[in-house]
Amino acid sequence: MTITDEFPVAEPDLTRLRSRLAAEAGDLIDIAYRTLDSPVGDLLLAATRTGLVRVAFRSEGFDAVLENLAERFGARVLEAPARLDAAAIQFHEYFRGDRRSFDLPLDRSLSIGFRGEVQEWLPHIGYGRTLSYKEVARRVGRPNAVRAVGTACAHNPLPVVVPCHRVLRSDGGLGGYLGGLEAKRTLLALEAA
Repeated sequence: MTITDEFPVAEPDLTRLRSRLAAEAGDLIDIAYRTLDSPVGDLLLAATRTGLVRVAFRSEGFDAVLENLAERFGARVLEAPARLDAAAIQFHEYFRGDRRSFDLPLDRSLSIGFRGEVQEWLPHIGYGRTLSYKEVARRVGRPNAVRAVGTACAHNPLPVVVPCHRVLRSDGGLGGYLGGLEAKRTLLALEAA
């Protein structure tokens, strides 16, 4: 007697499961992903073999984000939560207030040019602190590139990990945020506590 005799499973489901197991066992996944509950809503975490490549808010449309990643990195995109356990743990620690920065391997291939420079610099803004878009532009050596800094923050593929939520307008206003202004307020309040 085999396990399928005792617990009948449709052949298409078995084929899909075998394929999934083979991909995970053989490290044949281009993008592994998982979802995570958080105080700012559900988050999608996605990683290449290099590291965490994307953090997405539900408002972005997880299917659209995964489709975009498949086009960019390869069609082998698979939900593989175990590959993102370390990231999930760090997110949980951050949202509990036990972590002030992330220590994860990152795949920054979605951050290029000036946007990449800005996004790479953003972790220099300390936990619980904020800077204006203008000040960030000055600190990255392009004082007249205030709008470009805003664009870099708006297109940050790794929000929360790369803390674009810590960048505000010169008048102290929130500006924009990929996850919505309520998510930005929540993150700032969490860090202020």
